[in-house]
Amino acid sequence: MSARTVFRFVLPAVVALPLGFVGLALAAENEPTIPMPVLMLFSPGLKIAELLTPEKRQALGVTFGWFLRVGITTNAAYYFVLFLLFAYLFQRRRRSAA
Repeated sequence: MSARTVFRFVLPAVVALPLGFVGLALAAENEPTIPMPVLMLFSPGLKIAELLTPEKRQALGVTFGWFLRVGITTNAAYYFVLFLLFAYLFQRRRRSAA
């Protein structure tokens, strides 16, 4: 595997998953005090999870499990795309400077 592939795809994916989890935890904890646009900027998974979590009556563990799956996955995908964009811009800048 080339260093370019690692830097461009693997590293952002490895960093995005824990960052998505931490982003969801911080957003859920501070939701009442943070303005909505700022909250969506740092943790879009919170609101998407609130919209997509099933509304039928189920056990609390099932509902919370779905909430976590949707929220963490959405945040991880969001941060992966951001890191992918940063890696692309960084490599592009290095190529133009060389």
